Amino acid sequence: MNTAVTSSRTHRTQAERSERTREQLFAATIDCLLDLGYAGTSVNEICKRAGLSRGAQQHHFATKAELMAHALEYLVGKLRDQVVDAVRELADDPDRVAKGIDLLWRSFSGALSTAAMELWVAARTDPELRGALLPVDRALGRATLEFYRATAWRDVPTSRLDTLYWMTVNLTRGLAMDAMIGGDPVRRDQILAEWKRIATDMLS
Repeated sequence: MNTAVTSSRTHRTQAERSERTREQLFAATIDCLLDLGYAGTSVNEICKRAGLSRGAQQHHFATKAELMAHALEYLVGKLRDQVVDAVRELADDPDRVAKGIDLLWRSFSGALSTAAMELWVAARTDPELRGALLPVDRALGRATLEFYRATAWRDVPTSRLDTLYWMTVNLTRGLAMDAMIGGDPVRRDQILAEWKRIATDMLS
């Protein structure tokens, strides 16, 4: 057998195993954040749920903060994957501003965003976690903004697009927090509907 082919196949298999291990850790991290919150989530519990040893975890992530930062990247990537096709379809939709806001709201109001919210809240009082999360959060935020700029809101002036996007992100994060603590769903719907009206008027 060709040695180069064998080496390539072995390397690819090792890379696939490594990626599988990381995904197991991320999935277990999400489960822990949803079930236990950040304060109740330990690395030992994550490894237990992932069916992995601490050694396997430490091979990929030296600290809990580093694991959480990469889990956030994984989380937001999953959220973005959920809306990519839908956003592309909005490019020529006359109601694309309101529908784009709806997509961002759905991204921030599901189970995955609840897990992400646990990390953002915990980062306020955990300097190590905050230091690990901020670069990831900012990079992912910029990437999502650029995606909207190139698709659903491609004809919106840059200065207004930035305002629309970041106001929507911060509004929907706040509404997601309201939902987590049992706020009034009718009031949330009213607030979201009013913001869509304001945003549409702002860009018309």
